Amino acid sequence: MIKLKSLILEKKLRVFDFDDTLVKSNSKIYVINKGKRKTLTTGEYAIYKSKPGDKFDFSDFDKVIAPKQIKAMFKVFKNIYRASGNRRLTILTARGAYKPVRQFFKDIGYDVYVVALSSSNPKDKSDWIETQIKQGYDDVLFFDDSKKNINTVNKLKKKYPDIKMITRLVNYD
Repeated sequence: MIKLKSLILEKKLRVFDFDDTLVKSNSKIYVINKGKRKTLTTGEYAIYKSKPGDKFDFSDFDKVIAPKQIKAMFKVFKNIYRASGNRRLTILTARGAYKPVRQFFKDIGYDVYVVALSSSNPKDKSDWIETQIKQGYDDVLFFDDSKKNINTVNKLKKKYPDIKMITRLVNYD
């Protein structure tokens, strides 16, 4: 007698951060405090310690300014984009506007789903991924340049031990 194994399809979710993971842009964050304006790159902002009275201006992120693909990560992105099988590829960005990011990808020939969180809080990325897990995704691969984001998403591994979850901290020079 031949026994047949039941075929269980995994629901795969592939998630990439945008800024400093896939693309380096000239978008800046402006910090205004006591009438003085300071300019930060996304890398500087990631480690910036907020001071009382700081007001942040993220208006540069309403567009993608002078984007340059990060070659090594874009190669990974392209391979996942072209891979066969059932997977959802998502660009998960802290930016407030998804349209400029989506347009960037359309302009270079990729139709991708973009989620703009309007938040740089690592918990918001983790919460979004958790929502996807609750919707049935059981195989998650997450790429981000922020150690804080990676560490926060990694906490989901304990909460969902049956989910295949891989996180990759992206470093480039």
